[in-house]
Order: sequence, then structure tokens, then C-alpha cells
Amino acid sequence: VTLYNENYPMPPQPQGVEEGVLAGLYPFRASELPEDRPRVQLFGSGALMREALRAQELLAAKFGVAADVWSATSYKELRREALACERWNLLHPGEAPRVPYVTRALLAARGPVVAVTDYLKLVPEQIARFVPTDFHPLGTDGFGRSETRAELRRFFEVDAELVALAALSALARRGELDPAIAVRAVAELGIDP
Repeated sequence: VTLYNENYPMPPQPQGVEEGVLAGLYPFRASELPEDRPRVQLFGSGALMREALRAQELLAAKFGVAADVWSATSYKELRREALACERWNLLHPGEAPRVPYVTRALLAARGPVVAVTDYLKLVPEQIARFVPTDFHPLGTDGFGRSETRAELRRFFEVDAELVALAALSALARRGELDPAIAVRAVAELGIDP
């Protein structure tokens, strides 16, 4: 298994995703595992897209968990459009309600969402109420530090291993995965609680 990091190029962008790029979210790479496997949705953005892709590979190779990776290009745009839908629905109670793009995009997606960003958790959290499933934001809340990228990502708990653990923990809380697997993952992924 080739795990993505700064030394590996990003896979090519999928075709036909222009609407999603502009709207703020699009499917980047689906899991190749069978549909009967526990499944999560991973949102990656910016420099941490590689960590989401690496987490996808870790989840599949070590734990048999399917993870679909999405590229979150703009949480601000997703929220703006969702609030516009909300306002339209308020002002037009007699008409069919409008459904936000982020809600529509995830209606067929299975499992919880783990969103990883190198901004504060508040950035992805701004769309949480419009996501039709459990939503778990990971971000770099805290003060500035001067370390290597790998050390900073581990410190802020946004590296691939912590993304994978967040996904396993979310599945366990939903009763879709044996909690012992999440417990085992802490040691296997080299995480010091």
C-alpha cells in the first residue's frame, strides 16, 4: 500500500466535478471495498487532503473499513448556500422546501463524516447542522508552534492516524463497529492518549 504524504503526488482530480468544486464539496475518491463493510465519509481540504487519502488507505488495509474521500473546497460557500435555502424555506412556507447542496450531496452516503482541516474545527463545524449524519470535525485549535509538519499534525490530531481513529471511534459509537477495534487501533496507529 502506498500511503500519501508530501513525497507522493496527489491522484488526478476526478472528471465531472465542476459543480461540486464551485459549490464547496465533491466526491474525490470512493472506497474500493465491498458495500457490506463499515463505511465512513472523509472530508479533506487544503494541505490535509493527503492525510484524508492516507487515512482512507489505513482504514482499508488495517481495519477493513471503507472510507469515501471528499474534497471540501469551501465550507464558507456550503454554509452560505445552506443558509440561503433556509431563508427561502422560511419565507415560502407554502412551497416545496429547498434542500442545501451539502445535504443533497450526502443523502446517499453511508456512515459518519469526519472532516479534517488545518484551520480551526469551527471552519468545518459551520456546516454540521446541514449534514444528514453524524459529523466529527478535526482541526488545529490552539496556539502557534514551530515544529515539523508531521509533528504539528500529530500534536493537533489531524494526521492520517488520528483521522482513521476518529472514523473508527465514530463507527463504534454508532454500533457499526466492534469498539475493541477502535481500542486496538490506538496502539496499532502509534497514538499516545
